[in-house]
Amino acid sequence: MERSRPHFLLVTFPEQSHLNPGRHLANHLSLAAGGAILTFSTSISGHRRMFPFISSPSEEVSDCGITYIPFSDGDDEGTSRSRSRNPNDYMKQLKLIGSNNLAAIIRRLAARGRPVTCVIYTLLLHWAGDVARQLGIPSAQFWIQPAAVLATYYHFFHGYQALITKHNNDPSFTLNLPGLPPLQIRDLPSFLTITDLKDPFFYFYSVFGETFEAMEGLVRPRVLVNTFEELEPEAVEFLKERLDLVAIGPVMPPGGAEDATRDMFGWDQEHDAYMRWLDAQAERSVVYVSFGSIYVPRREQVNEIGRALRWSGRPYLWVVRKIDGEEDEVVEGEEEKGMVVRWCAQLRVLSHRAVGCFVTHCGWNSALESLVCGVPVVTVPQWMDQRTNAWLMERQWGTGVRVEEGKGGFVEAEELRRCLEVVMGEGERGEKIQEKAKEWKARAWEAVVGGGSSDRNLKFFVEGLGY
Repeated sequence: MERSRPHFLLVTFPEQSHLNPGRHLANHLSLAAGGAILTFSTSISGHRRMFPFISSPSEEVSDCGITYIPFSDGDDEGTSRSRSRNPNDYMKQLKLIGSNNLAAIIRRLAARGRPVTCVIYTLLLHWAGDVARQLGIPSAQFWIQPAAVLATYYHFFHGYQALITKHNNDPSFTLNLPGLPPLQIRDLPSFLTITDLKDPFFYFYSVFGETFEAMEGLVRPRVLVNTFEELEPEAVEFLKERLDLVAIGPVMPPGGAEDATRDMFGWDQEHDAYMRWLDAQAERSVVYVSFGSIYVPRREQVNEIGRALRWSGRPYLWVVRKIDGEEDEVVEGEEEKGMVVRWCAQLRVLSHRAVGCFVTHCGWNSALESLVCGVPVVTVPQWMDQRTNAWLMERQWGTGVRVEEGKGGFVEAEELRRCLEVVMGEGERGEKIQEKAKEWKARAWEAVVGGGSSDRNLKFFVEGLGY
């Protein structure tokens, strides 16, 4: 029996943007709570992507001191989350089936003499907190977006819903929310502007509503946030007055960029080739382009990006994923001055001396990685929290510029080329952006080293649980 040891169970949504920070947090908890047991659980489809060579889809895996135990969400092949299916149906199924199977895992661990003492779950999985409470286990949510986005959602569900809904068709309408600088409607998380019940993503709006409804039933709900106090002081302070908020970011691989290849799940087939290519480029000369693990641009947009890169005259490393309905995965005619790959170890790329700019969709993991590597950005936000992240990076932290979209969210080649020139050129604004990027890199690392604000906060969180 190992009842004297703390046992953290981390439960994540089965997308790479949730799986990676969840795994990194598990590793950091093992350091902050020496001797703790760490168990990681996601759906069977997510588990299979992390460990593609297992003999059985539900096989338990032990890796670097962490035990991985998957649960069935009723979609073990991972087909319900494809673009051809309605995500609302999947989310309902995930809650219904996943909660029962997660409870079974917790009971099974207790029967083995390894009772779970704290459940930590990523956003979209508020029901995991319900499971923990029903079993009498402390829990905490791991918010994998910035504190400003959490504060925005908090305001929406605490008195500002009517105002935001009234103006959601006016992108330039400015909101003044406590704890946040003035925000325009165009800068809000996209789920807050969904009003059509038939929208395929309406259920995500409902999920966030249920998340805050669950918080209302708790005296001081625990929320771990992947940010650091120095980055978002006003939002963190506002939320601390209302939640047991703990800023623990940036949550990165404990081994830094050298550990980044562990996040690839078998996708990174061209690592040696693109690293050799980067080694041959001049310092701060390369434009790195990637839009994350979910968003795939339309063919017309891909062509426009290609033109912008050619017109810039700069070497580039471009991640191009397969476009829906098309057989080819490589952009024809785009490799004269650059390199096109299917996927890459992003943190290793951003850490390379040759990279001078990151063209990004501005998902929070990518935003944080650009900060810790000191790489300026050109932001091309699409949905979810990305619009707010882009606003933060341009207006609050000064580490990049946001493209101006045309009709239907389309970004023209000339606009992207202009932004690249601003960031990488020799003008005054570009120099300021590059200096800010260096400054935030230093401050980000200061937060996570021994004695830094995030390092202290994570240790206080563990101690607060009685360990």
